[in-house]
Amino acid sequence: MKLSDLKIIVTGGAAGMGAHFAQQLHAAGAQVAVGDVDEARLALLPAGIHRQRLDVSQEADCIAFVAWAAAQMGGLNGLVNNAGVLRDGLLVKKDRTTGAVVKMSQENWNKVIGINLTGATLMVRETVAWMVENGQRPGVIVNMSSIARHGNRGQSNYVAAKASLAANTVTWSREFAPFGIRVCAVAPGMVDTPMTQGMNPKALEAFIAQIPVGRIGTPDDLWLAVRFCIECDYFNGRTMDVDGGCSF
Repeated sequence: MKLSDLKIIVTGGAAGMGAHFAQQLHAAGAQVAVGDVDEARLALLPAGIHRQRLDVSQEADCIAFVAWAAAQMGGLNGLVNNAGVLRDGLLVKKDRTTGAVVKMSQENWNKVIGINLTGATLMVRETVAWMVENGQRPGVIVNMSSIARHGNRGQSNYVAAKASLAANTVTWSREFAPFGIRVCAVAPGMVDTPMTQGMNPKALEAFIAQIPVGRIGTPDDLWLAVRFCIECDYFNGRTMDVDGGCSF
C-alpha cells in the first residue's frame, strides 16, 4: 500500500512512538486519526491530524472512535495498534527489609491486559468490522508487540499481553485474508520514549551493554519497520523484531 493512500488510525498517538508514527504518516500524505487518553498532548499534534480522546480498554470508546475516525477521514483502511502501558513487577517476591511476601496485584495485571491486549483486540475487531461492512480493501493492521513476548523477568502481565498479540497477529492474518486485509506486528526492544526515560541510569546502562549495536532504539527506527509493514504487500502474519540484536 502507498502511504499517501492511507486513512489510518494510530492508538496511543499523543506521545512517544505513536506520535512519531502519526506525524510521519501525515507528512507522507496519509490521513491520520489519533486516539489517546492524554488530551493535553493530543492537542499538541500538528494541524491536519484528526484527534480524539480514546481509552482502548473501554469497548464503547473503541466502537465510537472507529466510527468517528472513518467519518472524519471519509473511509478507513488501516490501524497502527500502539496504545500500551507498563506495570512491571515480579509475580511473587520477598521484601528484603520485612521478609513479607509481596504479590503482583490483580489491578496491575488487569490494567496491562486491559489496554495492551483487550484494548488492542477491540481496536482490531472494530477496524476490521468497519472495513468488511463497507467493502474496503486492501487494508492493513500493524500491531505493536515486544521482544518481551519471549519472556522477561518482572513483566508477567506485559509478556502475556504482547505474546498473545503476536500469536493473534498470525490468527487474524488468516481470518482476514479473504477480505484483503493484512495483519502484521513490530516488536521493539527498548526504545527512547517517555515510557523508558524514567529508568534508573545504572539499569539502563546495563541493558544497553546487552545490545550488539550499542544503543537503544529511537522512534524513527521503529517507524521504518511500521512503514515496511504498510508498504510491503507480501509481509503478512509475522512479527518483526527491531531490537538492535538484543535478546532476553
